[in-house]
Amino acid sequence: MTPTLAGRIQTRLFMLGTVGVVLTALIVPVLPGTHGGLAATYKSAFVMLVAVAVVGVLWELLYHLLMQFRWDKDWPTLFGLVTILPEGLVMFLLLRAGVVPGVGGKVAASTFVTMFVFVWIGVWLFSNGPMRVPFVQWRLRGGRLL
Repeated sequence: MTPTLAGRIQTRLFMLGTVGVVLTALIVPVLPGTHGGLAATYKSAFVMLVAVAVVGVLWELLYHLLMQFRWDKDWPTLFGLVTILPEGLVMFLLLRAGVVPGVGGKVAASTFVTMFVFVWIGVWLFSNGPMRVPFVQWRLRGGRLL
């Protein structure tokens, strides 16, 4: 069953707010190229996570539009994995341009790539694996969690 737009947005926000938060908390102490101490790095990392969630809602609108051109109106699982490239690039460019408030200074490319890839892959794996077990109804109600 094809998840609805609202269901995909809810799922994205839920996954980033749960799995994304845990993975961010785990990766921050080992991030390369961080400056200003651990507390500042945690703050910047969580601000970036919130920015990814906000920009992600806009991505879902674009993906919904693109799905309308597919005969089954569905987004294959592999496409969900490959979207790491455009989403990561846009997020990095937004950070470099300084339009993400709350991030202290420039974020090193190595720091961003390490965190973004770790969190992205973790969220993708969890949503396409273990999440399908406790949330069986998620697939039966068009992807809506509530």
